[in-house]
Amino acid sequence: MIRRERPHVRIFPDPETLSRSAADFFSDLARKAIVSQGRFVVALSGGSTPRRMYQILGSNVYQGNIAWKQVHLFWADERCVPGHHPESNFKLVADTILSDVDIPRENIHRIRGEDMPDRAALEYEQDIRSLFKSTSLPVFDLIVLGAGEDGHTASLFSNSAALRENVRLAVPVYLEPPKLNRVTLTLPVLNHATHALFLASGPAKAMVIREIIENGNPKNYPAGLIHPERGGVIWYVDREAAGLLN
Repeated sequence: MIRRERPHVRIFPDPETLSRSAADFFSDLARKAIVSQGRFVVALSGGSTPRRMYQILGSNVYQGNIAWKQVHLFWADERCVPGHHPESNFKLVADTILSDVDIPRENIHRIRGEDMPDRAALEYEQDIRSLFKSTSLPVFDLIVLGAGEDGHTASLFSNSAALRENVRLAVPVYLEPPKLNRVTLTLPVLNHATHALFLASGPAKAMVIREIIENGNPKNYPAGLIHPERGGVIWYVDREAAGLLN
């Protein structure tokens, strides 16, 4: 049974303060996980809001705070484009973190967006199972997520078949042109993580954040369906994104 507890929310005065606090949260979780289990397994998301957090994590200060050789990077979702494409979530992380920190190649688990979506999703699922060495749901230490203006998260959209998937770990998402097809982690995987961290900034997100956080998600936005069974969900939002909260 998925818990329906109200998410924990932290409101920051501006995106920069939000990003630095999120980087601290990431760094602290990484250190604790590496001490307790020898590695830190995280799934990252794309978008404009996490970009600054990734830049901070790749900076000289954080290079010393995190044992990056014990970090495994996955992605919550990916657009079906090559890894060098401007729309690639992998490229975002490559330009901000991977360009500056020393992570073993085998610890970088990207979704092959250049392949056909079905094949890319299947290979990604196999990669996840290979690392976790289990046929059950993987337990990511942290999944970084965002919320679209339409309430989607990762590439789980309202009324999408992917949202109802409860067996696969990763599935293809086919969208109407000119939108790009995608590959996404499924809702059971997101809800099996130890921590889920949402990042949201700007006034365009205010309405959906109010619906999810304050009104109990009556429209069943996918972002409001994230309730990790073994951990917690926390929202880091700036003042503009929180503008409609009481």
